[in-house]
Amino acid sequence: MPVAGRDEYKRTNEIGMAIPVLDGCDIAGKDITADALLTQRALATYLVERQAHYHFTVKGNQPTLERDIALLFATRGAADFVEIAAADHGRIETRRIWCQTALNATLDFPYVGQVFLIERESIKKKPASARMRPFWGSRVALRNRPRRNDCWP
Repeated sequence: MPVAGRDEYKRTNEIGMAIPVLDGCDIAGKDITADALLTQRALATYLVERQAHYHFTVKGNQPTLERDIALLFATRGAADFVEIAAADHGRIETRRIWCQTALNATLDFPYVGQVFLIERESIKKKPASARMRPFWGSRVALRNRPRRNDCWP
């Protein structure tokens, strides 16, 4: 049994409380986002059964899903969407998004309608430095509704 105050307890509690907290909310037709900790099959199924859409970040807690998505985007062309943010707060940020529906039928995750890669490039002006961070994710489209093949945002 996890002990209160420890990280393991906090993670277990957060995962276990997601569905009960959402039970009291009208989520039909809403987009629900979650970090990697809540990228769970049970939560995805619950959201779709309640007619909601999900946007989940995929990381090491779903290693097979992460590997499959990373492999798909290993060789990629031009980004589907690019945004260059103003040089606020002493840095220039560029975000690139690639979207794909090629894995929809093969991923072992419920109701996937699209997977994506978001790449953030941050260049600090003073002192000069650059950092690139990729983020993988999955997006749902309800099976009784047409799946979008276009890239969101």
